Amino acid sequence: MFHSSNMWCHVFLVVVCIMIQPLTTAASSSSSSPKPLSMKSGISKVVQTRLESASNWATLEQIVEDCNAHIVATSSSAIQSMCTRRLIALPLDERFDPPMGVFSHGHVQTGDKMSLPKVFWNAIQSTQAEVPWLFEVTPCQDATILAFNEKRQRDILLEKQQQQQDEQNDDDNDDDDSTRTKKKKGKDNNDDDDDVLLDRVVGGALDFRAPSNYIFLPWWMMRAMGLAPRDVVDVRLIETVPPGSAVQLRPHTSKFASDIANPQAVLETELKHYSALTRGSSIAFDYNKQRYWFDVVELRSAPRGEKVPWAKVQDCDIAAEFVPAKDVMKQKKKNKKQSKD
Repeated sequence: MFHSSNMWCHVFLVVVCIMIQPLTTAASSSSSSPKPLSMKSGISKVVQTRLESASNWATLEQIVEDCNAHIVATSSSAIQSMCTRRLIALPLDERFDPPMGVFSHGHVQTGDKMSLPKVFWNAIQSTQAEVPWLFEVTPCQDATILAFNEKRQRDILLEKQQQQQDEQNDDDNDDDDSTRTKKKKGKDNNDDDDDVLLDRVVGGALDFRAPSNYIFLPWWMMRAMGLAPRDVVDVRLIETVPPGSAVQLRPHTSKFASDIANPQAVLETELKHYSALTRGSSIAFDYNKQRYWFDVVELRSAPRGEKVPWAKVQDCDIAAEFVPAKDVMKQKKKNKKQSKD
């Protein structure tokens, strides 16, 4: 009987250890791993928090599943029912990187490609959509989803406050700065107070292997719309994006021009990894192991040269122009303000 009790104790401890493991989400290489919940609150609190998190996720999946069932039921045709979905957004990471030799290899975060569920491949085949296949992503404004997200954000805030309280009470780690990680702002410290969130972004397809009711987006795309992991978006196959004729890009740093001998040539090469551009977004290029960020300031369509909110880049003869870098503009504003004072 004694040995049997010990066995069940071991089983219980194993189950508890599994449940208190931190939830992992897909993240970019620049983002740190999520911190485990502090044990200072007690095992029961940790287990309860994990169970609530799992329950919330299951509830969200069911809400999204019901929304998609409604889309299918109310669509005017079978083809139309495949062209739109409500999906849970998660960030792409390097596990989605195509094999070496494939064009998009090494450009998961420096392109506009997203991982979509298989239903959109069926939609492409049914509609015979022309390449490049483009998809409009819009943060969901459904009242049920917004209410759920508001509750989830409150739960996350309470959890963080509890963790902070536990850390303050943890005397053993008061002097151990190495165990504490500092949060980085935004896109690799390229946040700007003047950045405006976009209400929609257009991008291409990386693959069609995302689970049903899920979509995986590049980090820059999520940040452009102010999305957090597990936020809900509306996605639709779109065939009305005009071909681009010209784009104006603003580098975030003037070092781009000085670091690269021929920035225009590099730009033309790196733009090939974007199927389309959205005005107001900030996109990234990698060159010599350095990441450079650019704001899409203006887009013009072909053949009339009209200003447009988005434009195709793939298979288009598009003229790219650089405007003064963001750091230069900031310095000019600072100098102008100081001169007035």
